[in-house]
Amino acid sequence: MKNIEQPDLAKVDGDTPTLRLFALLELIAGKDEFFSLQGLAEETGIPKPTLHRMLQQLESAAIVQRDGDERHYSTGTRLRRLSENVLLNSTTHSARHQVLNQLREEVGESCNLTSLSGGEIVYVDRVETEAPLRFHLHAGSRVPVHCSATGKLFLASMTPSQRRRILDNVELSAFTEKTLTDVDALETELENVRLCGYAIDNEEFLPGLLCVAVLVPSTRGRSNLAVAIQAPIMRLKAEQALHFLPALQRASQALAKIEAESWDNAG
Repeated sequence: MKNIEQPDLAKVDGDTPTLRLFALLELIAGKDEFFSLQGLAEETGIPKPTLHRMLQQLESAAIVQRDGDERHYSTGTRLRRLSENVLLNSTTHSARHQVLNQLREEVGESCNLTSLSGGEIVYVDRVETEAPLRFHLHAGSRVPVHCSATGKLFLASMTPSQRRRILDNVELSAFTEKTLTDVDALETELENVRLCGYAIDNEEFLPGLLCVAVLVPSTRGRSNLAVAIQAPIMRLKAEQALHFLPALQRASQALAKIEAESWDNAG
């Protein structure tokens, strides 16, 4: 992963035991592929026995987990849940919510901010349209990655090996007759998403629901936030959804600025 600020590796092996674990956790959380004890030892300079003991502590708490041949690790369920809760309850929540409110006022339809967690899309925030016909989904809701607009955006931004790891561990269930359940067909769709810079869910998850989405830009590696507009197809057709792209792009830039300022303040 490029352009991500990693923790100071010298600090991984300093300070208190708690801070050493936390610094190691920061390093692990920034990885988008499996990692090994040997690889971490070479990267951090921490003696392998010490590093092995630290990983055992994290594994026993479900913060990391062993994968594949039992010699490699990845982030665990507890760490993923922690990251979701941080996003859902972030101090930037009110600022992000205001951006969604402004977007809803501009387009007149429900808008949401999402993040990828494992093989699912999590709604970080959402504002509902005031129109009487709407699909109610609240913050914290989860939807499948393969048949949601933002899910396709996240998949399209991955390397082939990263994407394969996700798709190998989720079932490409058919939720409607339009759901893409064939990997090759999905890969073709994802290539179109990469070329276009936006994604559409045209009744692929729920009958009668259309969604158009763009990624929130990030200067710190691959983005894990996306903003979307949802509406019933009786009010919004796929070709009409493209008229919403300028508004979506403005919202994504505003959200990116909020995230960047949050990082700067933290630093």
